[in-house]
Amino acid sequence: MAALGWLTPRRRSATARSVLAGEAAAEAARKTSQQYESVGAPDLHAQDGTTEADFPVPGDDRAAAFFDLDNTVMQGAAIFHFGRGLYKRKFFQRRELARFAWQQTWFRLAGVEDPEHMQDVRESALSIVKGHRVSELMSIGEEIYDEYMADRIWPGTRALAQAHLDAGQKVWLVTAAPVETATIIARRLGLTGALGTVAESVEGVYTGKLVGEPLHGPAKAEAVRALAVAEGLDLSRCAAYSDSHNDIPMLSLVGHPYAINPDTKLRKHARAREWRLRDYRTGRKAAKVGIPAAAGVGAIAGGTAAAVALHRRRR
Repeated sequence: MAALGWLTPRRRSATARSVLAGEAAAEAARKTSQQYESVGAPDLHAQDGTTEADFPVPGDDRAAAFFDLDNTVMQGAAIFHFGRGLYKRKFFQRRELARFAWQQTWFRLAGVEDPEHMQDVRESALSIVKGHRVSELMSIGEEIYDEYMADRIWPGTRALAQAHLDAGQKVWLVTAAPVETATIIARRLGLTGALGTVAESVEGVYTGKLVGEPLHGPAKAEAVRALAVAEGLDLSRCAAYSDSHNDIPMLSLVGHPYAINPDTKLRKHARAREWRLRDYRTGRKAAKVGIPAAAGVGAIAGGTAAAVALHRRRR
């Protein structure tokens, strides 16, 4: 596996490998989305029991929404939860589980993506899945979602995604998690599809290598750009949501960027550029990262309020 030294907290320009990773993610996302549409997506509108808001612009099919996954849509990191599920199924030993547990604990406490931790866990994941069939991991991923991820979805962010869907727009997850895992989550949430890290496979079997590099930082922006071209989207009319300053390249691409549960650097950047902020964490967590506790508690109260407030502000 190629070295991942480019994963730093600083903003970096896209490399050839970033472009390759982004284009591969876009191609995989469109393929799985088309397959999903062919079997029919479930109607999840009534699942949250929320009332629809007139947001965003209904019928604008040249607009779409792009959501980061970890700590934006879901508490914690998807790849850590996936690793926990694989351990339960004896894919690896206790020492690897301890490492997964430590990385997840650090991620939850810090609330940001540390490049060294993320690199370590991705390398571990690649070695674990090497030689396994893609179909096998997809089947297991469905079970792992139910066991460890389903109850970790932020209701407020979920409501924002639903608002775009209700307006007739496509909604995509954009994440460094494996595209197979991301696709499962997107399908369970009733979203259009997912852009994720593409692991190389030959005849349906993982080789233990990546196509390009992890979909992180500049690579996410390249994936969104490639998908926008393929889908005929106008990025100035699109929205993007993330918690991490690592996603500033992606957020800067669109006309409507939103900081969700932002880390300190993203919050500062967003305020300087008058981007919209939403925080769905508890009062204690919000206070830790510098968000007034009352705002954090109020935000978590319900997805409907989030969507309505966002609509009013845009108007």
